[in-house]
Amino acid sequence: MLSFREMRWTSKLDCLGLVTATVLTRFATRSHSLYDLDSVNYALAIDHFDPAAHQPQPPGYFLYVLTARAIRLLTGDSSSALVALSIAASAALVVALYFLTREWFGRRSAMLAGALFVLSPLCWFHGTVALTYIVEAFFSALIGWNCWKASKGSGSSRQAILGALLIGIAAGFRPSSALFLLPLWLFSTSSLSWRRRTQGIAAMIITGLAWFIPMLVQAGGAIRYFRSLSDLWSIVPGAASVLSSSPLLSLARGVTILFILALCFGLFSGLWLLRARTPLPPRQRAFVWIWIAPALLFFALVFLKFVNSGYLLVITPPLFALLGKRAADLIQGREMWSWKGIGAVAFAAGNLAIYLFAPLYCSYTEVRRGERDLAAVCAQVRSQASPARSVIVGFDSHFQGYRHAAYYLPEYTVLQYPEVRYVSGTRLFVNSGRRTSVLPAMDPSSYQEVVLFPLPDSEESRAFLARFYRSILPITQVSDAGSSAALITLPYRPPSEYCCIQSAAKRKLENTLPRDARPSDAPKIGRNVPRPRWHSDCNVVPIRLGSIFRKGDF
Repeated sequence: MLSFREMRWTSKLDCLGLVTATVLTRFATRSHSLYDLDSVNYALAIDHFDPAAHQPQPPGYFLYVLTARAIRLLTGDSSSALVALSIAASAALVVALYFLTREWFGRRSAMLAGALFVLSPLCWFHGTVALTYIVEAFFSALIGWNCWKASKGSGSSRQAILGALLIGIAAGFRPSSALFLLPLWLFSTSSLSWRRRTQGIAAMIITGLAWFIPMLVQAGGAIRYFRSLSDLWSIVPGAASVLSSSPLLSLARGVTILFILALCFGLFSGLWLLRARTPLPPRQRAFVWIWIAPALLFFALVFLKFVNSGYLLVITPPLFALLGKRAADLIQGREMWSWKGIGAVAFAAGNLAIYLFAPLYCSYTEVRRGERDLAAVCAQVRSQASPARSVIVGFDSHFQGYRHAAYYLPEYTVLQYPEVRYVSGTRLFVNSGRRTSVLPAMDPSSYQEVVLFPLPDSEESRAFLARFYRSILPITQVSDAGSSAALITLPYRPPSEYCCIQSAAKRKLENTLPRDARPSDAPKIGRNVPRPRWHSDCNVVPIRLGSIFRKGDF
């Protein structure tokens, strides 16, 4: 790898400018609260690492958590530590991208590739929130650059070992990095002897074991860790792969991939329509395809959701390099220079507008709105509900779900709805004091009311809550039923579907219930309101409920 002293002074100035622009833009627009469900999982893991309790979710991201834990010694809180890690990874990524592109196409293309990264709406967003994707993109760029140098022959043995070590380290931050980047390493070292390649693979395995074994110890042992990993795979990626779902779903994921890439490059996506002046040499073209193909195939055929658009950042470094080359080809020459300059400024302004104002989850405006809503909700809950009397039920949502309630209201007991149906059995996530327990059952009889933690106000949330109210809750009073913040009052709780709190013996529990909470004595309700239902297939503990949601409070 190139040391700082070996760098040309022009490269030092270029990198200084790109790093400064990256850090300033990301720091100025950084998030101030944990962005989504995964962000909360990482923050909880900094205090107590337990993948079985999704602190964080399997496969664990062990080195990411440890690095954030170290940064927290400087920042003072987990959220700031995770965001600082994203900003640092963004700065390192733009440097790796610069040298990769300069190696391929020269200085002008390298500067333009770096500028395109700085102005990328999606990369900008991921550089300001507590998620792992920008870190994986940095390792992708660094490993890709190293693999390219290894494939050129000079010093290839040393580069091969270094690349293997980097893949082993990257897997500790995001294990998917090894899956996606190992084929590139194998291709770039194809000219080496089997002895050298075996040494590289051994270095990769040893590096991986250096963090994997301590992770298993902290996770409570191999059996507990792999069971939690298997459980999560069975209900998320495994259930949506091409082997267990319609081929149309894979087609939809392909369309989603194109949209995410368009969002990543913004208005500069139009550069792909230009024909490259000089085609890539065959080996370089093969290098790029082997770099991006494993991830593309996985996301098209196995798992991808638009809300997880950061998954695709792992393939963006070579794409930014190619786009920088096309931009350099476009502005080459003095003809129509003024129009080219105006067009570049207009496109840059367009990308800035997309990041700042687009009605998408990844825009600055939407992130800030979500932070304000979350703070208002938490303040409202504290003002109207007592931790001693109230249990909070949060929905399994990326935004403003049960995890946010658990983190920002640690004095309350928070339950997840719906329950998680693993292959090994149904489980309920129970959170208290920022610690998570995964239980088959819980007795909530010490609480007098249940607070439904509200979802963000959106059409999707209102539709979900409308279905939720109609199918599950015995509503006796609803004001503005179309609002996701409507006032609801429940005569008693029918919770087998509500939050799946189970008991060991139904007969014993029925004898302990207040008479007005038994199914035969349920109060009369209006004709157009669903009647409370007793679920004979699930032993439950009904308790009295009250909701604190009022339209306009949040």
